[in-house]
Amino acid sequence: MRLSWWRRRRRSSVNWAGEPAAVPPRSSNLPGARTGPIPVPSVGDTPAVPGVSVALATHNGARYLEEQLRSILDQSVRPIEIVLADDDSRDGTVDLARAVVGDQIPMVVREHRPALGVRENFGAAIRNTRGALVALCDQDDRWSPNRVERALDVFERRPNTHLLFTNARMVDTLGHPLGYTLFEALEFGAAERSAIESGHAFDAFLKRNLATGATVTFRRDLFDRAEPIPDPWIHDEWLAVIAAADNAVAYLDDPLIDYRQHDANQIGMRKPGLRNKINRVLAPRGERNRTLARRTEQLVMALSSLPSPVSAEVLSAARGKLAIERFRAELPTNRLRRVVPVLRRARTGDYERYTSQGRLEILRDLLQPA
Repeated sequence: MRLSWWRRRRRSSVNWAGEPAAVPPRSSNLPGARTGPIPVPSVGDTPAVPGVSVALATHNGARYLEEQLRSILDQSVRPIEIVLADDDSRDGTVDLARAVVGDQIPMVVREHRPALGVRENFGAAIRNTRGALVALCDQDDRWSPNRVERALDVFERRPNTHLLFTNARMVDTLGHPLGYTLFEALEFGAAERSAIESGHAFDAFLKRNLATGATVTFRRDLFDRAEPIPDPWIHDEWLAVIAAADNAVAYLDDPLIDYRQHDANQIGMRKPGLRNKINRVLAPRGERNRTLARRTEQLVMALSSLPSPVSAEVLSAARGKLAIERFRAELPTNRLRRVVPVLRRARTGDYERYTSQGRLEILRDLLQPA
């Protein structure tokens, strides 16, 4: 499928201020870009449809939902459908969505009572999509008018890309810019960018998730490859790490959504400060280390049983990550008794190789109370 079908359907592109938008530059993080068709996968027994489906999960989202839906309707290239999975809303969310969308775009609604939770609700939305590509959508954000168009461009130029994530502009409850971007809040740095660009995305994603779901677009068949999504993983981080295991992740520096921060966020992102980092180091360990070990066990099991296997290098890295997370989970509660094993492990380089903050994680293991 070539992109001529969506270029013919392009609406006049405008920026968020309502002014004519400049043609965006192609990002330098797409090495080896080449033009090619976007493969159209099968979804179950039904072939997927060319284009982008929106997978929208809602829960009592009426306050901001209209603004989000109108930003989808105003895309320079419209999605082929919206699949809305609602998790037991009691504020008229579904009725509002139907009124706003009307017959402008096909919309499928799945209502869940009792609530399924974030992971399963998004999973239900994704399973009901028909598009070759799926764009994840939160109920309280706002899309740039060219989010879909930019995603389609990346998947055309990078046929081997399975998942794309982008930057976002951080905004407050009223939609006013907070003065920083999502990538700044994540401290998405040069080493992680280099790993993705040089074909070692799994090394970065093994340490931590970098792909915030609200910015993610992926190939529909990635979801089929990645299922089931195990607890306690969240849908976006699981899809991203499986795509990274196939070295099939790309990113765009451009903020393509407004990512709203407010008290009702189920999953949000605040810019970390020094006090926040110190508090993380000194917070009680609780179940954190055992949870990390369990998550890594699930990842190793999944990678070992994929229909088309990952590389031996990827599997070896996942097993190395599992070894250190098990080591950390089994550290004694007495902090003095941790000193020798932690420092010995630090000398092997495992903290730098497998944890997101290296030296800070060493301090955490030395200082955290049980």
